[in-house]
Amino acid sequence: QVQLVESGGGLVQAGGSLRLSCAASGTIFNTDAMGWYRQAPGKQRELVATITRGGDTNYADSVKGRFTISRDNAKTTVHLQMNSLKPEDTAVYYCNLYRRAYGMDYWGKGTLVTVSS
Repeated sequence: QVQLVESGGGLVQAGGSLRLSCAASGTIFNTDAMGWYRQAPGKQRELVATITRGGDTNYADSVKGRFTISRDNAKTTVHLQMNSLKPEDTAVYYCNLYRRAYGMDYWGKGTLVTVSS
């Protein structure tokens, strides 16, 4: 089993920054990818950024150049540095671990990010 615990959400003014963190515990495979998704009110959950164990990253077009995903040396914690935040970034942000070996997703409970204009 895998447990994911997010931290770092909150309220920030437009143009500000926040850093989200997600700590994974349990059995982590070398092929597991981790990432962040978000869901705004009334909208579907969407990909924000992902990172493989080897450090390959993928970003949604809407956050490229503003957000940076990183993973610690132990490969069990992933961070999302969010700069130049916009009101449209307001959402619940979910940490994700994708177990490629079995095609399974694990999710955290989410952390709310609110960007005021």
